[in-house]
Amino acid sequence: MTKPAATFGFKDVDPADKPGLVRGVFDRVARRYDLMNDLMSVGVHRIWKDMVAARLNPQPGELIVDCAGGTGDLAFRFAKMARAAQLRRGGDDACVMVVDYNAEMIAAGRERTPPPEVIWAVGDAQALPLPDACADAYVIAFGIRNVTDIEQALREARRVLKPGGRFLCLEFSRPVTEALQKAYDLYSFKVIPKVGEWVAHDRDAYQYLVESIRRFPDQARFAEMMTRAGFSRVTWTNFTGGVAALHQGWA
Repeated sequence: MTKPAATFGFKDVDPADKPGLVRGVFDRVARRYDLMNDLMSVGVHRIWKDMVAARLNPQPGELIVDCAGGTGDLAFRFAKMARAAQLRRGGDDACVMVVDYNAEMIAAGRERTPPPEVIWAVGDAQALPLPDACADAYVIAFGIRNVTDIEQALREARRVLKPGGRFLCLEFSRPVTEALQKAYDLYSFKVIPKVGEWVAHDRDAYQYLVESIRRFPDQARFAEMMTRAGFSRVTWTNFTGGVAALHQGWA
C-alpha cells in the first residue's frame, strides 16, 4: 500500500523526505529566527507566549516538556515563573526540557544563557526521548504543523504526560472573519517572504512557513484530533481574531 503523502508547504512529499526538508529550513534560519518572529508579528508573538505561560502556570517541582522549543522563548518564561513560585512558597526546582528536532535551533538557544531549570535535547516530537507518564505538562508552540504525522505527535504527547497532565498547543490558525482572513493572506504572502529575503536572506524558508500555516487544520479539526489522541476537556482560545489559537487538553 502506498503511504499517504506528507505536506511541505503547498507541496505533497514523501513522508520519508519531510523531516530533512523541514530541518533544512530551520538550519538556515536558526540564527535569525527570534528577530524574524519579532518583525513578522510586530512583536505580538511575545504577547501570545506570555498568555500561554500564564495559562500553563508553571509550578515548583514540575517537569515541563517544551516540544519544538527551538531557542527557548517559552522555556525561559516557564523557568522564571516556576522559580518565582518557588521563592514564595518553597518546593523543588522545576525542570523545563526543551526538545527540538533541529540542533541548530538548540545551539542558538544555548547562546542566550538559559536559566538553570532549562535542559535541552535533540529529539523527534513523534518519538520523544522520555518514559511514559513522566511529565506534568507538555507545550508545543508553532511547531506541530512541521511534524510529518501530527496525530502521532499528539499520541506521543499524551503518552509522556502523567494522568491529569496539561497539554497546550499554540499554533497559527484560521481568522474568524472573512475580512481578517483576506488581510492576513495579503500580509502573509506579500510581506513575510520579502522580509525573510531581506533579513534572513532566505525567501524560500519563509514562503514555506506561510504555506504550512494554510495547510494546518483549523481550530475545530485540530480539537477533534486531540480528542482522538486521548485528551479530555479539549478547548481552544483564539488570539488576535484567530490568527493564532491556543489549544488545551488534559491527559
